[in-house]
This record gives sequence, structure tokens and C-alpha cells, in this order.
Amino acid sequence: MTAEQCAGQLGGHPVVDTAYGPVRGIDDGTVKAWKGIRYAAPPIGGLRWRAPQPPARWTEPADATRVGQACPQPTDPRIPIDLGAPQGDDCLTLNVWASSDTAPGDGKPVMVWVHGGAYILGSSAQPLYHGRALAAGGDVVVVTVNYRLGALGFLDLSPFSTPTSTFETNLGLRDVLFALNWVRDNAAAFGGDPGRVTLFGESAGAGMVTTLLASPAAAGLFSAAIAQSSPATSIYDAARSRVVAEQFLAALGVDDAAGLAAAPTAAVLAASKRVFDEVPLRTPGTLAFAPIVDGDVVPDYPVEVARAGRTHAVPVLIGTNKHEAALFRFMKSPLLPITPQAIKAMFAEIASEQPGLQLPTEQELGATYRGRGKTPGMGVARDLGFRMPSIWMAEGHATVAPVYVYRFDWATPMLRLLRLGAAHATELPYVWGNLVAGPKDPTFKLGGLKAGAAVSERMRARWRNFAVSGKPTGPAGEPDWRPYRRDDRATLVIDKQDTVVDDPDRTLRAAWGDDVLSFR
Repeated sequence: MTAEQCAGQLGGHPVVDTAYGPVRGIDDGTVKAWKGIRYAAPPIGGLRWRAPQPPARWTEPADATRVGQACPQPTDPRIPIDLGAPQGDDCLTLNVWASSDTAPGDGKPVMVWVHGGAYILGSSAQPLYHGRALAAGGDVVVVTVNYRLGALGFLDLSPFSTPTSTFETNLGLRDVLFALNWVRDNAAAFGGDPGRVTLFGESAGAGMVTTLLASPAAAGLFSAAIAQSSPATSIYDAARSRVVAEQFLAALGVDDAAGLAAAPTAAVLAASKRVFDEVPLRTPGTLAFAPIVDGDVVPDYPVEVARAGRTHAVPVLIGTNKHEAALFRFMKSPLLPITPQAIKAMFAEIASEQPGLQLPTEQELGATYRGRGKTPGMGVARDLGFRMPSIWMAEGHATVAPVYVYRFDWATPMLRLLRLGAAHATELPYVWGNLVAGPKDPTFKLGGLKAGAAVSERMRARWRNFAVSGKPTGPAGEPDWRPYRRDDRATLVIDKQDTVVDDPDRTLRAAWGDDVLSFR
């Protein structure tokens, strides 16, 4: 059966033949969608903590009208995420959206989304990431990807490998790489162009984007990248990952490969949650689970690779939100060190492990953040966690390809009242166009929906145009977003009205200095 034959309408259920077997989606007259497509075998049994493997082939059209399972993850009442699907081990799936008039061979650009969630939470099935609005314009094909989380995706057990049980590193990253290979092999059948793939993500998902920009394994798999609030420096070495692995094994109560393979998923999640909570308390500013420098998928720290001019030479759109840390304060989360004690402990730890590093002094930081509210630690946490890593990454990558830097400042009256403002992740509904109309959405309870819809329209246009042409042009009449260069450091400030500002981070760069500050 050819792709052209399979792509025909069967009662509003378009069938596409993929490399592993045909899938039957749904067409609502505006957008076609194929959901829960298995791109890798379920990571169970002997495949747990192993690199992804191809799924078993199938011959009859698989039902792709509903999303697949969310990858196993601990729940946190402080973070009431609607995963959009129940959790399950058969989670290495993806979803595809394309306008109804898209046909095989159309060669439309493809946008591949990697969700965030501190490397331990989230799902491609979250209603927030429903791709209909983004794909409805007709000029892009949208793909959202699941990947393994927490200990199952980012625990380095390789030191505990035996002749009969081999554990591999950076499994969550390897999942995304496997999904990108699937896109390369199958995009054309859905009307996409495998040579024009934009990889985009937010928070941990953006951290994976900036990491893959520096990964030789990702060469040729994407032609542009978007990183929204990337923790680009939250990448650790093997020594730190070994300590976390030992903590996890102790929490799980096992000490060998057999015990790891046999442990129930519920026990793995409980141990993951315990270690995830403990690590940032013991060492403020660090995450329990994150990509590691393994000499394989991640040969070196991404920001260092960028500064050496060795990242993949593709256009990059990168930025952060004005009040990133406000969400972590609101949730009372220890993931970002905000209190003076936590910040002081973080700097002391960095200084002890990297004695040659030039750290900013308290006086320098105090001069920069004085007068910025009652909690200057919010600014320090925001800038060390997100803003400065994005700037360091941008300045390095700009030597090999065009870079477009933004800052998202828009906030509804309700978010401003709650002292959240343009907090971490608040740009997501605008990128995806999934704004809940009217008073049902508490975000707009005090107004702002009309202006927010306009913000969303502009952002979606710029993101899609970037995928189409490598240039994030806006609708007619909007300001020209110039590439980020050292002579002016042009930055798009996204608010009720968009403006292009030259070097808005001048004082921050002066305070933080030229050295990249991060844990190893």
C-alpha cells in the first residue's frame, strides 16, 4: 500500500502508511490529526533503562484517533497538570496535526514539540499542547512527542552495568532523537518536509533543544530550533549523576541490575519523587534528573559548545519570560533558589567545585537587583536559572547561524494581581493558541482576553514563519525582529504591543560577567 493510497479519506478517518504500519486518524474538516502513534517499542522488561528500540510492525490500520498514555511520573498536588491521558509504560508515542487540505508530498515545514516539566512531569497529550490552532493556518505540520521522565528517562545507571545488563545514559534525550528519526522517515507521508524540521520546546523541553543543538547525534535531524525558557546550563557531569543514582538506589531499596529490572513502576516513581525533592534542598540550584555529559549523546556542556562555535548551524529562536521565578515562589517550589540562604549556598557550592570561576560579588549583584521588589532573590534565580543561560547560548550560537532573542512580558490583570506576571510557562497558551474564552479561564477573569488573543496571533505567526523561512516575521505592520548581534543585541519584547529593544540585558550581562556560571 502506497502513502498516496493510504492518505485517502475513509469516512473522515484519513489513513497514512508509516514505516511501521498504517495509522487511521480523524479529520474535522479544518485539521487532520493522528494521535498516539507508537514511534518506539514500550520501554518495559529488558528495555527499561535502555535506549529506545523500533516497535513491532503492524499491518492493519492502528487507531490514531486518541492520544496515547502519558509516561509514568509522580504526581504533585502543587502542580495540578492535566496530562490529557492516563499514565502507562507504553508511552513512547507522538501526535501529528496538519490542515485538512494537506496531502502527501506537499513538503510543508514540520514543527516538533518537546514538552517541559523539570524532566520529571508532563505529556505530549496535555490539552495545552493540542496542535489544532497551530496547524489550522495550513503552512506547517505539527508533531508533539512523549519521552521518558524522571529516573526512567534521566538517571545515569551506566556505572552499574554488568555483562548481562547494560544501562544507557540520557534515555529521555535518546527518545527525542528516536522520534526525530521517525519524523525524518515519515514526515512526507503526512505532507511534511523531512528536510525542514523545527525542534521547539519549553523549560525542560527547551533544555533538551539546546542540548541537542550541541549533540552530534542530532546532526541533520532538524533545520531550526526554538528554545522557550531553557535551563541551558542545567547539565551535569558523571560524578554528580553517580551520586544521584546512588541516592535513587537507596530510596528504591535495590543494589543490583536484577532489582532495577524487577522493581514495580510505582516503586520507581516513589523513589524518583523522593530524590527529586531532596536534591535541590541539599544542593540549591540543582535538579535530580537532567541530561548529563556522557561523552556520547552529550559530549560537552552545550553552552561551552556554543561558545566554541560548534553547535549545529541552524537558525535559533530563544528567550525567556520577564518573571520566570514568580511561579516557583507561588508554588513554594525549591527548584529555584530564591531565599538569601539558598542563593548563598548555591554560590558557595559552585565556587567550591570550580575555584577558578569568576563569580559576581554580592555588591555587584546587590547593585543590579536593589530596588526590584522585596525579594531580590527572584531576579537572581530568574537570571541564573534561565535568562543568562539563554543569553550565553545565544551569543555563542550567533557566531554560526542567525539567532533571534525575545523576552515575554505580557501578563493579564489577574496574573499581575497574583504577583505572578509573566511567570514561567505563561507564554505557552499564546504559542499554541489554546486560550479558553471568557470567564471560564481564571487567567482572564479581570479582563485581557482580547489583548491576549492578539498576542497569541502574533506569536503563532512569528513561530510558524520561523519554521517556514527561518525568519520570525510578524503580521503586517508589526516591528521587524532583527537577528541578535553583538553590535546591538536586538531583542523582541512581547507585550500588549511588540517592540524591538536594543540590548535590554546590558546591566545583567555586566553584573554576571563573562564566565558561564553553572554546576558541573
